[in-house]
Amino acid sequence: MKIKPLLLAIALCYSMTQGRAQSVVTDKQPDRIMLTWSDDPSSTQSVSWRTAGGSDKIIGQIAEEQSNPDFETKAQTVEGTRLYLERGKQQDTYNQVNFRNLKSATTYTYRVGDGIHWSAWNQFKTAEKSGDFSFIYLGDAQNDLRSRWSRTIRRAFQQESNARFIVHAGDLINRSNTNEEWAEWYEGTGFIHQMIPAIPTPGNHEYRRDSTGHLVLDPHWKVQFNLPKNGPEGLQDAVYYLDYQDLRIVSLNSQLIMLDSVAASAQEKWLESVLASSTKKWNIVVMHHPVYSTAKSRDNTILRERFKPILEKYGVDLVLQGHDHTYARGSLGRKRPVYLLSVAGPKMYESDSERWMDVATAQTQLYQVIKFRANKLYFASYKLNGQLFDSFELSKK
Repeated sequence: MKIKPLLLAIALCYSMTQGRAQSVVTDKQPDRIMLTWSDDPSSTQSVSWRTAGGSDKIIGQIAEEQSNPDFETKAQTVEGTRLYLERGKQQDTYNQVNFRNLKSATTYTYRVGDGIHWSAWNQFKTAEKSGDFSFIYLGDAQNDLRSRWSRTIRRAFQQESNARFIVHAGDLINRSNTNEEWAEWYEGTGFIHQMIPAIPTPGNHEYRRDSTGHLVLDPHWKVQFNLPKNGPEGLQDAVYYLDYQDLRIVSLNSQLIMLDSVAASAQEKWLESVLASSTKKWNIVVMHHPVYSTAKSRDNTILRERFKPILEKYGVDLVLQGHDHTYARGSLGRKRPVYLLSVAGPKMYESDSERWMDVATAQTQLYQVIKFRANKLYFASYKLNGQLFDSFELSKK
C-alpha cells in the first residue's frame, strides 16, 4: 500500500525532528527556562524563558510548596518584562520575571507563561540566613553539548541534587551567537536549571568581534541570564558578585581582562573593593582564563601580575577557572588561594606546563562539588562514573 504524499511528508518531517535540539520556537509554550539571581538569594528568585510571543502578558505564578494539589488558587501572580533577541531576520522573544519578598529557607513552586500557555510547575528553595549548603562547579562545556557534555551535568545533578547553584566557568558553547548550540546546551541541562540556579561567567567562546573590531558578548547572554547589576559600569552583564549565606562569589570577565586594557583596569579596581568590603566567611572568584596555565603555549601574564596579588591580599579561598581543557589544582606553597581549573565537556588538551600543580590530569571529563559545613569547606572532583578523583578541605577559625 502506498503512503499518500501528505502523509509521507509528515512522517519525514517527524523523523527529522526527533532527537534534535529545538532551536526554533514552534508554539507558544515557554521553553529555555532558566533560574538565576539578580538580587538576594534568601528573598528573591529570577526566572527567564523564551516564547514564540504573540501575547502581551508576561507573568509568573508562585506559591509556597505545601504538598497540597490545590495550591494554584493560592499562587501569587507577578508581571515580568520582555526582551528581544535579533538574529539576522529572526527575532526571538525572551521574558524575565523576578519573584521578591520570599521567605528564606523555603521551598516554592512556580510556573511562567502568558496566562494561557504555561510551563510546568517547578520548584526552588531560597537561601537560608546561614548554615550548611553545597554547589556544583563545571569547567568548559563548549562542544558536543547534547551528546557528550550532557553526561557531566546530569551525573553531577544525580550525585548532588540538593546543590544550591551551579557555577559555569565560561565557554558554555563553542561559537558565539549560535542559536543551535544554545539549543543543545538547554537540552543537555534538561530540567536542572529550572530548579537549580546558574552562576555563569563568560569565556572567550562567548565573544566575537563586530565589523569595527570591537569585542561583543553573545547577545543570548543578557536575555538568558538575569544577573546582579553590581559590576563596573559598562561591564555589568558578566562582572558581578553574589552573596549566598556565608559565601561571597565573584565573577570576572577574563576575556576582556586579556584583550581590553580599559576593562581590565576597571575590573582590577572593582575586584579590590568587592573583596575589601566582604564580611563573608568564604570568598570565591570565578573566571574563565587561569592565573596559572597547564599549557606551555599559554601565559596569562596580566592575571598573575595584576590580579593574583589582590586574590592573595584578601585571602580568597578558591579561584575556579576553565579554558585549558585539563584538570589542575595548586596553591603554590600558600594555603590560599587554591587555584583550580577543570573541564566538563569532551574537548581535551594536554597538560604540559611547568608543574605548579599539586594534582593534574588530562583527557578526563570531571565535575566538582563544593560543600560548606560549619567552619570547613570540602572540595571534591569526580569522574563521570562517580569515582572520586581529587579532594581537599579548608578550615576557618
